[in-house]
This record gives sequence, structure tokens and C-alpha cells, in this order.
Amino acid sequence: MDLEEIRKQLDECDMEMLKLFEKRMDLIDKVADSKIASGKAVLDKQRENEKIAKVVSMVHGDINEEGARELFGLLMSMSRKLQYRKLTEKGRHINVSFIPSGDIREGNPRVVFQGDKGAYSQIAMREYFGADVDSINVPTFRSAMTAISEGSADYAVLPIENSTAGIVNEIYDLLAEYENYIVAEQVISIEHCLMGVKGASVSDIKTVFSHPQSLMQSARFLEKYDWRQISMPNNAFAAMKVSDEGDKTQAAIASSLAAEVYGLDILEKGVNSAENNSTRFIIVTGKKIYMENAGKISICFEVPHESGSLYNCLGHFIFNGLNISKIESRPIEGRKWEYRFFLDFEGNLSDPAVRCALTGLREEARYLRVLGNY
Repeated sequence: MDLEEIRKQLDECDMEMLKLFEKRMDLIDKVADSKIASGKAVLDKQRENEKIAKVVSMVHGDINEEGARELFGLLMSMSRKLQYRKLTEKGRHINVSFIPSGDIREGNPRVVFQGDKGAYSQIAMREYFGADVDSINVPTFRSAMTAISEGSADYAVLPIENSTAGIVNEIYDLLAEYENYIVAEQVISIEHCLMGVKGASVSDIKTVFSHPQSLMQSARFLEKYDWRQISMPNNAFAAMKVSDEGDKTQAAIASSLAAEVYGLDILEKGVNSAENNSTRFIIVTGKKIYMENAGKISICFEVPHESGSLYNCLGHFIFNGLNISKIESRPIEGRKWEYRFFLDFEGNLSDPAVRCALTGLREEARYLRVLGNY
């Protein structure tokens, strides 16, 4: 047969398969009705495994065996998603228990940020809550999470991602550990400034202090000078040290707010080499709330440690037309080579498509937690 004849027969084969596919989905629709009536679970892993093993045993050749396994695995995955959709339509969907809320900036809330005064976290807090916000600062990310868990603050402002340095691993781990929730986010541009004591000039500088990440981001500027570079716990602490010691040969790399707070002169602005350097901060609370116009959802979940489990879980978002904007993984403590996944996707907890996707994910993931809708 020539190629055109082969393609003609393939088209005929595809049409037969398509008719059988529609017939199969009609039958799955009846299965869903039966399970809704009886209260049976959608996922029956044992039956699926038995079915696939039987199908694979009926084909010939290794390639066909793998193809049959993948094809019928996909058919069963699609049938489950159809059943989850029907369950959602009947009101049998995941109950996330989040309560719609008004503007969280109202009512003079108390906000905690990590770092010394003048830190970029304080700038993000001011941009979101306003310059007159009632705030406290703490030394670590963990102490900020603890502050809202214990009620000494209503909200915490935490950096979760930088456009050049990537994610803040510790924040992801703390989100999984604490029963706190993301309710908003704030993105700020990062402009590192070189600053010294009053009357100092660039020619006076011999030593520069800053966080190691800021020193790295300012490497192109710093390589022009033969200065000693000393790492500090954070940029604001570096500015405070230069201010306290009053030495004209010392400088800090920090925010313009830090220069204002500690009475330093800005000797050079924008010393970081990346022009579009931004940091995304999350606003976290101990209350399970979300604003009604929220458009992004963050979740964390764990999957069975077996082939295809992550693929099947992500399929729930594709099937329901939901756009995944970010996925990260973090190792699970005490379980070698197993990972917890963090995922951001577009949607609102009131959307039926979101409820359907989360219902399916809850049934097929080993663990699922909604971290916030914002």
C-alpha cells in the first residue's frame, strides 16, 4: 500500500475508535450516576490495575504492551475526571472552609515583618498596608509565622520569590508546617543602594557590608573597586552597623528606606546589575479567609511514590481548563527522595471548575492543602 492508502485506513480506524470512545464515555456517565447514588468512591485502584493488566496481556509485542498500558491508563483517568465533574455538579465537592472577606487593610491590623527596620519586607508592607501601618519586626521568618499563629500579629509579610535569585525555600517549608494562609501578595522592585555615613564619598570606602545575595547581585558594580566585602544577616542590619560605627571607610548595600531609617547618605543608587530585579512578597494570616475578587490559588500536595502519579494529578487542572502559573517541589523530611509539591494556578474557590479540580486532586493525591486564594 502507498502512504495515501495507509492514511485512509488510519482515518477509518480512528472513526471507529471515536465511536467506541463516545460509547465508553456514555457508559462512564452511568457509572458516575451509580456511584453518586451508592456513595462509592470514584477511584478504585485495584480494579484499574486489574483491568490494565488484563488488557496488556491481550496484545502482542513490547511496544503494544506499553502503548495499551498508556492508552487505557489515560482512558481511566478521563473517566475519573468526568465522574468528579458530576460529583461537583451534585454538590459533592471538596469543602475548603475558606470564608470570603473584605479588604484586609481595614480596621488597623497589626502586621509583622522579618528583619530590621529598613528591610525590603518593610517596604513591601508599607506599599500594601500604607506608611502608617501598625507593625512589629522579628528576626526570623519562623518567628513571623509564630507571631500570627499565636495572635500577636494579624498578618505577616514574607518574601517568597525573587526574579533573579529564585524562590525562598524556607518560606515554602514554613507554609507546609504552619496552619497559616496566603491572603494577598505584593511585588516590589529591588534597587540596592550604596550608602555611608554623613559626609562620606565613594573614594573613602574600603569595606562594604550586605547580605550575600545582595553582594552577588551587585558584583558588576563592586568589581570596579578593591573593597573588602563582608556578609551580613540582612541588608538593614548592614546599614545599622555602618550607622552605629560611624566609620567613613565603611559602606552598606541596602534599600533607600534603610538609608533614611539609619541616617546614612546614599552614595550610589541602583548598584545591583539586574535592571528588572523584583521580589514577590506574600501576606499571610492565621485566618482561613480570601477576598471575593481573588484570582490565584496556592496549594501544596503530595503524591503516591509511583510512576505517573504527578502526571495524573496535574491532569485535573488541564481537564478543567485551569492555567497553572507555577510549580515547585521541596523534599519531605524523613522520606528519602520524596517531594512535596507547591502549585499556583488561576481561579477562585467559588468557581465550579476549581472545585472539580480540587475534588479530583484530593481523591488521588496522598495529601492536599489549600494555602490560600488571593
